[in-house]
Amino acid sequence: LAIILGSGSRDQSAVELAQKLLFHVENDLSVFANLTVNDLMKFKGVGQAKAVGVVAALELGRRRKLTTMRPKLKVTSSKMAYDHIRIHLQGLHHEEFHVILLNRANEIICSKQISIGGFSGTVADGKVIFKTALDYSAHALILVHNHPSGQLKPSRMDDTLTEKIKKGAALFDIKLIDHLIVSSEGYYSYAEQHPNW
Repeated sequence: LAIILGSGSRDQSAVELAQKLLFHVENDLSVFANLTVNDLMKFKGVGQAKAVGVVAALELGRRRKLTTMRPKLKVTSSKMAYDHIRIHLQGLHHEEFHVILLNRANEIICSKQISIGGFSGTVADGKVIFKTALDYSAHALILVHNHPSGQLKPSRMDDTLTEKIKKGAALFDIKLIDHLIVSSEGYYSYAEQHPNW
């Protein structure tokens, strides 16, 4: 709280001011979170800017709590992964490469853009893919890129990259679940098209 306040007044430090504010609500953060800007401004050393900062920080914390309560999406099929990512890729006039990161229960941790290219291709660096997966402690991943041409057939480069990432992922004990190609025509799934995936 003292860090959010930034400073106290001539008579008290930011820490002392924070202690005074919390003492007023008997150190109950739930009660403190209900104080308004005007309530906070009644305390010496708390102007409008400080009061707004405190209220905004508390609201941000409240919203984060609400967000974490939302159930994570569990991916049980290529179609589910496609439905999750297609809004980001369909209709683009350039290629983008994304990765969907999953936890041990195949729930989506997040989706990350790896690269942006031109109309005919984009370069996906394996080192960037694995660094991203390790940064988020991903247990599994799904590669995704779009074909602005509408063509869903994978290129030889797509095949090579998929095999390279699949082998590399095994070294990190990360499972490559699928590689999706997205276009205006729908999607192509390596996992669905290759029985021994």
